[in-house]
This record gives sequence, structure tokens and C-alpha cells, in this order.
Amino acid sequence: MILSKEEALRDVKLFALDMDGTFYLGNGLIDGALDFIEALRSHQKDFIFITNNSSRGSSFYQEKLKKMGCFVEADQIITSGDVTINYLKTYYPGQSVYLMGTPLLEESFREHGINLVQEQPDVAVASFDTTLTYEKLKKICTFINNGAVFLSTHLDLVCPTETGFIPDCGAMCALITKSTGVEPKYLGKPFSETMEMILAITGHKKEDVAFVGDRIYTDVATGVNNGGKGFLVLTGETKMADVANSAVVPDCVFDSLKEMINYL
Repeated sequence: MILSKEEALRDVKLFALDMDGTFYLGNGLIDGALDFIEALRSHQKDFIFITNNSSRGSSFYQEKLKKMGCFVEADQIITSGDVTINYLKTYYPGQSVYLMGTPLLEESFREHGINLVQEQPDVAVASFDTTLTYEKLKKICTFINNGAVFLSTHLDLVCPTETGFIPDCGAMCALITKSTGVEPKYLGKPFSETMEMILAITGHKKEDVAFVGDRIYTDVATGVNNGGKGFLVLTGETKMADVANSAVVPDCVFDSLKEMINYL
């Protein structure tokens, strides 16, 4: 059952905020986003940014937010790439990894000690690769067919931009799955590994956390399916008409972050 807006926000101590389609769109802030951050600070509420966009690292997003007037520390930003790195270090320590990803994501993997290789990997990882080539697709499909474990940073099908939606990681993985017959283990939102990483970083309990975003099947579901709350904002992919057809029910629906300020 969808809660009243006052009830929904009452006990939230940590807001896990999506970025694309929630806080900004492309290079433009969504109206009221900065005011929402200031309201959280004035009410002594914690927040962290969590994006499934794995094409960049936290330092990139820190700089992007800074240019928009939002000043946060790099450790207040988590990407699905970070969740994937943490998963690899936990479950596949020291094993060789082929990454279908951007140079920036490759750099982040190496900085965290992931053993990246171009031949015969133990694990093949697909991400939102904006530098994707047919050669990369051929390689990852070959490695998976040869027995490499198939992981993916996240399952988003499309990425919102100022000019419309473009193919995201989930769409790329659909192509790989059609070619290999193998489904990846997806990480990022809405999966438990994301909630677990946020709790480990912040020290909060799951019942203290609300995930806020424009997608029911990732942002909202991370909270709803993992013991927290999930709030939908209607500034990105999901429209109000979609809510009735969703298997995941948001705890509350807001027009935007700006509207949420009224109920803190």
C-alpha cells in the first residue's frame, strides 16, 4: 500500500539518491534538486548518491555535481561499477577479468586491484560501454561461450539524456545473451549487493534507508525488495500511468525532489 507522504518520510535517516532523471538530466539540474539537498542538511538527514551508470567513476560524478553547484565528497557517490568491483573482490579475488567497459571504468577496476585481461578470463563483465565496438562484443561472447562467468554492472535498458533515451547496459546484455544463451548475474540496483554496500559504508540499518529515483524496477525496487523504502519521482523514465502495471509498488510517489521538501 502506498503510504501518505508524511508517513513515508517520517523515519528515513538516509536518502539514497539516483542521479540521471532524478537529480539532473544530461548536464542540467532538475528544478529543486539543490534545494532538496539543502533541506536534507538542515533537517540533519544523511544522503548518498547511487547511480547505475557505470560508464564513469565517482570522481567524474563529483566533478559534474560540483559544476552544478552541489558539493559532495567522492565517497558520497557510488556507481554500479563500484558495486561490481566490491563483488569481484569478495567472490572472485585474484581471478582474471575481461571488462567490456569505458577507459574510465577500466582505470577504476585497475586502481582497485582487479586483474584485467584481454584473453582467457575467469570472469567476463559487461557494463554501460559508451565506447562499445563489435570487437568487444565478439570477445565477450567468445569468453562466455568458453566458460567465463558472466556478470553485468546493472540491468537498465535505457539511459535518459536531454535528447531522449539511449541504449544502456541491459540492452547490450540482451544482445550478448541472445548470442550466447547465457544470462548474466546483474549487480547494481535493485540487487541486494547494492543495499549491503551502502549499509557497510554508511553504518545505517536497512529500515533507515529510502531509495529515491525515476525507475521503479531499479531505484524503487532496491528499497522495497531489500528491507528499506522506495520512493518514485516522476522526472525521468517512469510515468504515473506505469505505477498501476508495476509488480513493485513504491512506498510513495512524488512529482520531483522539489515536492519532497514539503514533507521532510
